[in-house]
Amino acid sequence: LAGHEARPRFDEVLISALVRAHRWRRQIESGEFRSASELAAHEKIADSYVARMLTLTLLAPDITQAILEGRQPKGLKLATLLRGIPLAWEEQRHEFGFCPDTY
Repeated sequence: LAGHEARPRFDEVLISALVRAHRWRRQIESGEFRSASELAAHEKIADSYVARMLTLTLLAPDITQAILEGRQPKGLKLATLLRGIPLAWEEQRHEFGFCPDTY
């Protein structure tokens, strides 16, 4: 229906991953942990996992907002984002299906 807003599709896995990644970034930037490796040791998880998760903080702000509001493209999963995130926000929008008229 024209003008009809789609119902939000909240992806709790994606949302919690974004929240965790941003919390970890703040903890490192604030000096609570000196490095991602130190944070990983504290959390008892692999350095590589922390590094991959921290890439989520590089998402364009509008993409992050859309995910938090449940407006991400259908089929977008955490695993897709963790495979690699382009640095340029326009490339992210294109690669992950975030066209301004679709979300």
